[in-house]
Amino acid sequence: MPPAARGLGAALARPKTVAVLCVVAITALGWSWLALAVAGMAGPAAPLDFWPPAFTALCQPTFGLAVPEGSWGLSGFAVVGLMWGAMVLAMMLPSAGPMIFTYAEIADTAARKQEPIVSPVVLAAGYATIWLGFSVLTTFAQFGFTRAALLDAHMTSASASFSGAIFIAAGAYQFSSLKHACLRRCRSPFSFFFANWQTRARGVFRLGVRQGLYCLGCCWAMMAVMFAVGVMNVIWMAALGIVMTVEKMITGRRFSQAIGAALIAGGVIFTSAHWPLWPI
Repeated sequence: MPPAARGLGAALARPKTVAVLCVVAITALGWSWLALAVAGMAGPAAPLDFWPPAFTALCQPTFGLAVPEGSWGLSGFAVVGLMWGAMVLAMMLPSAGPMIFTYAEIADTAARKQEPIVSPVVLAAGYATIWLGFSVLTTFAQFGFTRAALLDAHMTSASASFSGAIFIAAGAYQFSSLKHACLRRCRSPFSFFFANWQTRARGVFRLGVRQGLYCLGCCWAMMAVMFAVGVMNVIWMAALGIVMTVEKMITGRRFSQAIGAALIAGGVIFTSAHWPLWPI
């Protein structure tokens, strides 16, 4: 093989390189799909007279979906399911980056010793399976909320009380023992992989599933906030994605509890004052 081809093959055989490419590619796929939606290629945004069109599209892309009575049909479910799938890939893969890179570091060391390893892509696939399953559940939840008139035709909250309740519930979950038990698992992937190392694809896929479950237990309530601020509100999506990533990278409970207190305070304010959470 030419030297350039040999160099490329050697690079792609390194688990760390594959891990970086995997996280970047899948995250970029999710954000690219969302960018197409915001640009109007997946449907027009609902008008907000007092906001610039670009800001409106960022906060309220509707994907061409009008569901005032909750009657989507098969195509409607498919569009919303794809929408949630893109959202979870865009928001959760960056927060899983440290976990995937940790696996790749261990695998890279094993590869140098000529020990059998499994590609990080298999681990990422197991992790993504959990969150794609979550996107199916949220699709049905959105259908139910729309049918109950809690979400309007533009996929935004139609009730200040509904939005406030979600904020308060998400904030309260930040203080729960389950939240912090899952968060501890997310913060210490090295000890997890060291204690449960696998050399077969099936075993590594299961490790990804377990890490996905820990991540789900840590972050599901924060993801539910999207129902309160407007499903597919890209500004809130980016902000929550950053918060969840930072939360997994630092130690202690103070940051998580500060976020919880802020969510609860916001929920109380919006519920009592009936201020719209939209379009910020």
